[in-house]
Amino acid sequence: MLNNEDFAEEYEPEIITLEDDLGEEKDFEFLDVVEYEGEEYIILLPVEDEEQNEVLILRIESVDDETENYIGIDDEDTLQKVFDIFKARYEAD
Repeated sequence: MLNNEDFAEEYEPEIITLEDDLGEEKDFEFLDVVEYEGEEYIILLPVEDEEQNEVLILRIESVDDETENYIGIDDEDTLQKVFDIFKARYEAD
């Protein structure tokens, strides 16, 4: 059984680098993919702003078998529902 120290040594977060509207690259830790109403949403945690503790939720749009676009979401209701699904999965953590 792994204790917290062993887990921290073995755990390596998956980092995704995205480019913002200004062309600046930002790193995010991949947390999960959530399906809601037939769409998939990626849940990311900003790497640089760990103390802020806010996640970024983007809709996944498949371009082809190898390429995905991540689209911002303006609908607050959708954002909240996707976040609620994500929280429910990790409630015990």
